[in-house]
Amino acid sequence: MHRYIFVDIGNTNTNWRFQGMSYKLPTHEFEFDKLPSSEYIYVSNVSHRIFDVANDIVTYVESQKSYKSLINAYHKPKSLGSDRWLAMIASYEFSQGKSFIMVDIGSAVTIDAVDMYGSHLGGLIFPGLEKIRQGFNFHTASNSKNIAGVGESTEKAWTIGTLSLIVNNINQKIKELKIKLPKASIFITGGGYSNLQDFIDFDHYYCENLVLDGLEFYANNVG
Repeated sequence: MHRYIFVDIGNTNTNWRFQGMSYKLPTHEFEFDKLPSSEYIYVSNVSHRIFDVANDIVTYVESQKSYKSLINAYHKPKSLGSDRWLAMIASYEFSQGKSFIMVDIGSAVTIDAVDMYGSHLGGLIFPGLEKIRQGFNFHTASNSKNIAGVGESTEKAWTIGTLSLIVNNINQKIKELKIKLPKASIFITGGGYSNLQDFIDFDHYYCENLVLDGLEFYANNVG
């Protein structure tokens, strides 16, 4: 087995995988010198942090025009976030040549659709639950996971309203995409899934970190 490390640097958290074990810490705390010794390091970095790594074993993976028969819809392929591209690579491999929809629920929510021929139809991005709540920090949200009815206090109204906003947006967009891709498999990933899973109203597969999965597929097939 190769001694490869796969690193997913997000805006909030950084996840990495080494010899089948996964780890996580806040992105502002992550440094490459904290990683164990390895032959090669494959990295997706969509954060605003710039790492000064003068190391020939580190490869930053960028989005490309294609991976096998998976075709990137963007006219400028590298402008597609590497996290979305790598999550699509993993979903493409897991779907085994069938159409799929990939949903990543993190600090931002991204949804991407790919047809049975591997053509990326495009996607969308909107703020995740915590980003929306942080953007209006004069309101306090509770830990309640409830989207039914209305709230009888500002806290409850804000909690229900913001959670409903994210849940309903995801459910409605998947319903719309399933009209175009009725046989599509739906893969969901991201740290925000636990807040929403009780309200997702479509069949899906949950994968803890599709970006790390995609980095592994990339390393084994392209890198």
